Amino acid sequence: MSVVRTTCNRDCPDACAMLVHVEDGRAVRLQGDPQHPVTRGFLCYRTDQFLARQYASERLRSPLVRRGDRLLTASWDAALDRCAETLERVRRESGGASVFHYRSGGSLGVLKGVVDRFFAHFGPVTVKRGDICSGGGDAAQLADFGDSDSNDLHDLLSARAIVLWGKNPHVSGPHLLPVLAEARRRGARVALVDPVRHRGASLADLVVQPRPGGDFALAMGVSRLLRERGLWRADLGSYCDDVEAHAALVGSRGVDDWAREAGVARADVEALATLYAEAPAAILVGWGMQRRSNGAAIVRALDALGLVTGNVGVAGGGVSFYFKRRGAFDASVFAGPPAPRTIREPMFGQEVLAAREPPIRALWITAGNPVVMLPDSARVAEAIRTRELSVVVDAFLTGTAREATVVLPVTTMLEDDDLVGAYGHHYLGEVSPAVEAPVGVRTDLAIVQGLAERLGLGDVVAGDARSWKERALPSVPLARFGEGAVRSPASPRVAFEGRRFPTATGRARLVAVAPREAPSPTPSFPLFLQALSHPRSQCSQWSPAEPDGPLVAAVHPASAAGVADGARARLTSALGSLEVVVRHDPSVHREVVVVPKGGSFARGRSANALTAARLTDDGEGAALYEEPVRLDPVVD
Repeated sequence: MSVVRTTCNRDCPDACAMLVHVEDGRAVRLQGDPQHPVTRGFLCYRTDQFLARQYASERLRSPLVRRGDRLLTASWDAALDRCAETLERVRRESGGASVFHYRSGGSLGVLKGVVDRFFAHFGPVTVKRGDICSGGGDAAQLADFGDSDSNDLHDLLSARAIVLWGKNPHVSGPHLLPVLAEARRRGARVALVDPVRHRGASLADLVVQPRPGGDFALAMGVSRLLRERGLWRADLGSYCDDVEAHAALVGSRGVDDWAREAGVARADVEALATLYAEAPAAILVGWGMQRRSNGAAIVRALDALGLVTGNVGVAGGGVSFYFKRRGAFDASVFAGPPAPRTIREPMFGQEVLAAREPPIRALWITAGNPVVMLPDSARVAEAIRTRELSVVVDAFLTGTAREATVVLPVTTMLEDDDLVGAYGHHYLGEVSPAVEAPVGVRTDLAIVQGLAERLGLGDVVAGDARSWKERALPSVPLARFGEGAVRSPASPRVAFEGRRFPTATGRARLVAVAPREAPSPTPSFPLFLQALSHPRSQCSQWSPAEPDGPLVAAVHPASAAGVADGARARLTSALGSLEVVVRHDPSVHREVVVVPKGGSFARGRSANALTAARLTDDGEGAALYEEPVRLDPVVD
């Protein structure tokens, strides 16, 4: 038996360092690297169970090409010839903008950028803009700080107070848990702010459950109370712009009014303010709440709370939304001519269908499953299905692949050769092939090189994986990865240390205008749908397998519309309905119904089939958590 060191490349903040135990060419055990300072010897459940997915009978092992209504097995030559011929014809007839290359985060491997490079030189072609996952929060921190980064993960051990604001580390970042536990042992107090009382409550000294979207008002109420207590920094103007306008915003309502808008009691605001006043204090920002029409404003309110109290740019503090995972990499090696057109990612379906002059005639989808993961699933599926050519590169016949013209089988994380950065800590990882790919399966790099050779662009993407890794990471010799954990040389121990910001003025910017108030339920649709991350699913990748049967919908018993616990119901929005099994949960906010995200579209388990495409207030993210729904009893 041999042991191969590699890194998980899936869309997760932890980017776990793994030891793969291999026997007779087959991976038989996955283990977290005990020497890695973040992974610390354990893996999340979904990665621990990944071998079931790795060796699943449903895995694709040869290309598929559509003939009429069926996807039939084809050779690589036949599949790539068809792709190249159609792409070349479409470009010749309608120009590069008629081709849309969509790349998402199903793999966070840096070398997926080689595919971007090819399409930039082939066209340039249409690409996406905005971000389905983090658009609102990214835009907020760029506006406030000039960049988005965090203090070192282990800097939390210097905090006296930690606020998990909309963050559930048990599901989305379990390697944060030992750090939080150690911080508590050292005396830090922890608060959880979330409409859903999840397992994170077990870590908390205080739990506050605002109404959906009420986080902006809650942050304003806490800030107002802290100002009344004289806990704003006296030198605030030396490192922040818009101080007077922000102070006027915070003071525009009393604490009671802010609490009422947030849907909490004044006592909750007072308790949170008292806990946060124990400086240094850190806010760990979850990504769910910025997926609202006021999502960027919410994150800006949290940024401001950290700034006015002096908790940004200091050890033990920070407002941590993102760790700058690409900071060490040289993105210029994947660059090419600028795109002639962009499609907003959350509006994929309607904008592809509506595109004119030229229309989008061909799609190439890399590292993504947009039918399941983007809103308005049916329209996304239609957009893919109705193009002259839709190519999906994936290891499984996903909801997106089922709509494709051509499906190309790609390697898994245990077979890939790449580099990754993490967005939950500052360590880099090398993805090394632990086992050989099955016959008929290729890496993204090999696939795009095969396509490029057919289109006369082989030199644009030439080179093996190692040479591309060396080009993408010139500051770190690859041999370093064999010697132990590699921390990004571009990452700070304290983000914005000394309260110095990469903005035009060198000062941070405080939010000065309130967003529109978060929407309220209506009699017709009294609940808001929240499709949340699930311990068994990495986005739409389920391990060991997606459950059978309808979605389980968790709802407060008082909001279940008379549907009994365990009974079937229809979960209905303006777009349609899904069958669900209702589970009564008194810990869920009364305005919310919670289901797992990433369910199969074909099997009627995709929450995004009910979710309309809406944008966040900044950053062109998706306002996924404002879909009004109701529960309708099923009458036998």
